[in-house]
Amino acid sequence: MNYTKLSHALSWALHPFLLPLYLMAMLLTLTAFSLYPPGVKFYLLWVVVLYAMIIPVLTMGVLRSLGRISDYRIDDRRERLLPLVIGAVCYVLCAVTIAKVPSAIFIRKFMVAAACCEVLCLVVSLRWKISLHMTGMGAMVALLAVMNVVGVGNMLVPLAVAILCAGVLASARLYLGCHNGAQVLAGFCGGFAVSALAVLFL
Repeated sequence: MNYTKLSHALSWALHPFLLPLYLMAMLLTLTAFSLYPPGVKFYLLWVVVLYAMIIPVLTMGVLRSLGRISDYRIDDRRERLLPLVIGAVCYVLCAVTIAKVPSAIFIRKFMVAAACCEVLCLVVSLRWKISLHMTGMGAMVALLAVMNVVGVGNMLVPLAVAILCAGVLASARLYLGCHNGAQVLAGFCGGFAVSALAVLFL
């Protein structure tokens, strides 16, 4: 088996840009949010896809064409600063837009948590390299855990799957040599702690 190709495939399948889409799919099908009318579901899904995926990806393309980043993987921590600032702003705008649906306050909190994770990675990246992939997975695990605790939905199976995916992704990032153990662990723990605190207290 070609472990390099498999590790790259896992890194793309569990890319931080895609995690909000996975989370929204679970929220709108497995929780109380599944009772929303189709129009409201489409609006929420479109807003998240626009601000969490489309705008950041297009921005990355612009930065790449301008020579501000050398690669879409942005492995150089110094090149991460501007994309992380843009990502944080996009998540804040997403939260503001979602606030137009008052009953979706929990989803808004998720976007605020994501913005906080971007800020965490930005601050850390000023001096040290942290795993953005594992920060995203840590946030995902935290959000699913909080959902179980507060009773938004029975997310035990998705939580178990997310924990398994986190372990597999950590192995993939280590195998590819993108990060060392400390960077992977810091990313997961940082994403988990920041997201949990943001959802519970912001």
